[in-house]
Amino acid sequence: MPEYFSYAEQTAHYFSRPHAALPTGPIPGAGAWKVTDFVSEDAWRFRLSPRHIDELEAAVAIARRTGKPSTDLTVNDFPLPTLAREIARWREEIDNARGFQVVSGFPIQNWSREETEIFFWCLGLHMGRPGAQNPEGDLLGEVRDTGQQESNPYVRLYRTRSEIAFHCDAADVVGLLCIRSAKEGGVSRIASSVTIYNAVRARRPDLADRLFEPFALDIREASRDGALRHIAIPPCRFSGQRLQTFYHSDYFRSAQRHSDVPPFSQDEQTLLDLYEEIASDPEVRLEMPLEPGDIQWLSNHSIVHARTGYEDHSGEGENRELLRLWLSLER
Repeated sequence: MPEYFSYAEQTAHYFSRPHAALPTGPIPGAGAWKVTDFVSEDAWRFRLSPRHIDELEAAVAIARRTGKPSTDLTVNDFPLPTLAREIARWREEIDNARGFQVVSGFPIQNWSREETEIFFWCLGLHMGRPGAQNPEGDLLGEVRDTGQQESNPYVRLYRTRSEIAFHCDAADVVGLLCIRSAKEGGVSRIASSVTIYNAVRARRPDLADRLFEPFALDIREASRDGALRHIAIPPCRFSGQRLQTFYHSDYFRSAQRHSDVPPFSQDEQTLLDLYEEIASDPEVRLEMPLEPGDIQWLSNHSIVHARTGYEDHSGEGENRELLRLWLSLER
């Protein structure tokens, strides 16, 4: 049995969000954070110790000696006796508390590209079950500018240098390993979807319940005649006092280009605009530039994330690049 999910398996796992009833008031908890709740970045950034780095280097060497392709490796092929305890804490923080964790100091400068990919894949196995990120089955995504244009209705925006609006990915957790940063821009922005919901409810209680009804989501993968163009996804689900959010500003909006998708009502347009206005509020939105060797882990149930547009370096092999993992967590 493979250590990873297919695209269909992962999508089905992610969207099996239970829904019991509409919330009757604001939703409390550690996931409802604002920027002012963090005294410093030490609250959400973990810095590896020399002992951790030695452990990782040894694990990479062990995994390489197996001779296995990276996607055939298992947790046992990448032993982390000390870091495993920290990883369990990160997973708990992501899944049941603030919804994100940044880890700094991974020694990618010491590794080849193959070793870096082995490391990131195997670290993901310790966090959860990796899954494919598109119908083509890509398991380790490359987030970089490929020269495609934002105006192309079928391009996935992470393949461009353009700004990306607040959204979630179709997996419980997304991990981004920074290989190289941009010359300018490319700053990560995150916000608590619980905080955003509470603010929408406070400002427009007449619109908040609409978040629990479906919006058309643009697929952006299908250009063939007769292929599926969009699906209906409710942004919010609520059960057991837990709000789970899938929000995708760009793809909710671009679905309007399809002739069989009805135009937004005035209330729907107002709701989407308000949601993104709140997410962009400096008191709600946490900004963090990612440096080489940083990993950002995010819950796609309680965090929405975005990125500023960026300018790349001019030299070959110097352009901004991140590796991406999508992970499913056992529940």
